[in-house]
Amino acid sequence: MSAQQLSDLIRFARHNSPFYRELYASLPPDADRLTDLPVVDQEAFWAANTLDGNRVLTGPLSEATVYKTGGTTGAPKFSVYTRDEWRTFVTVFGQGLVDTGLRPGHRVADLFYAGELYASFLFLLDSLAHAPVDNVRLPIGGAAPLESTVATLREFAAQVLTGTTTTLCRLAEHVLAAELRLDAVELVLFGGEALFADQRRLLAAAFPNAAIRSVGYASVDAGLLGRPVPGPDPRVHRAFTPHSVVEILDDTTGEPVTEPGRPGRAVVTSLFRRLMPVIRYPAGDRAEWTDTERGHFRILGRAEEGVRVGPVSLYAQDAQDAVAQADTEGRIAGMQLVVRRWEGRDGLVLRLATAPGDDDPAVLDVLAKAVVTELENARPLYPDSVNAGFVHPLSVEWARHRDLAVNPRTGKLVRVLDERPTI
Repeated sequence: MSAQQLSDLIRFARHNSPFYRELYASLPPDADRLTDLPVVDQEAFWAANTLDGNRVLTGPLSEATVYKTGGTTGAPKFSVYTRDEWRTFVTVFGQGLVDTGLRPGHRVADLFYAGELYASFLFLLDSLAHAPVDNVRLPIGGAAPLESTVATLREFAAQVLTGTTTTLCRLAEHVLAAELRLDAVELVLFGGEALFADQRRLLAAAFPNAAIRSVGYASVDAGLLGRPVPGPDPRVHRAFTPHSVVEILDDTTGEPVTEPGRPGRAVVTSLFRRLMPVIRYPAGDRAEWTDTERGHFRILGRAEEGVRVGPVSLYAQDAQDAVAQADTEGRIAGMQLVVRRWEGRDGLVLRLATAPGDDDPAVLDVLAKAVVTELENARPLYPDSVNAGFVHPLSVEWARHRDLAVNPRTGKLVRVLDERPTI
């Protein structure tokens, strides 16, 4: 299926989708540029995109595959693709796999999650099957026991591992703890969540012969977002032109950002989806252009991965930066922000994971203090709020990577855990 022209897509959605008809009601009939259109409000989009009485779809749900999605907001919702749309989705994404270093004959382990309407396992398997280079696919899945996963990887001498960052890190921790070797692995492809410096060190230690790269940038709700750009920074991607358009919009004005290095929120328009149109849809990530002429952009992390602790707003990236500054020896292999409430005040706990065997209490105590100091220096409102009695002091809780909480359906690391009681 060829990519649809933008103007045709806008007219089609406007005529056939009650949601888009209402959204564009005040626009002139000939509006055919993205900047003529409002950005989709996700809350309104998903309120209209229901199983019963759906107002987003452009036709009846009579031929499609239904997948479950967080909609970039965490609460599961549903995204649909016709068979032609899905074929286009996996074929175009499969073409981008050659940019990761996929070579003819590579034996590839699919460690993404399957079942419960989740798409990533099937999506990666189909993308590999439609890739322009021959490959051998090993559909292991992310829920398989680590012992049997390792046995399969060794039996088939798997050369490529693909999965969520968290799944790959848990496998790496298991390999290191058991003192195993997977020398055949030469490529580790992460997807579905960001890769931070501490996790890269863990993966490099477990798979010393492997390059670590992004498998590509896509989501079941937003569709195609970016194919990997070869180079040292796995966060850099480029749009899947002509099948999708990526915009970066200023946080304050909402105007398109046109210069490199200026962060904003990523918004995507899918030019091949017509049953469930995606037009100026927030991808849920922040990004910045790195090369505007070639359309290269860097993903900066989830837009919503933050939390408010008392009067203080903190983002997972703030804590990640503090860890990177303090952990000069690479001891920390994972991190979560845990928010709790006791004695009438909020408190933030940094749950930090160390590599197997790295548990010297004196060393970890010094490291914990250094991380807290870096975060307080970066966010001085937090210690100020502690002194004012608004929140509890920052604290550190040590764990292993396997102890970090994950989404039970997707296997992705939960960056922020809010354990405050609700009424």
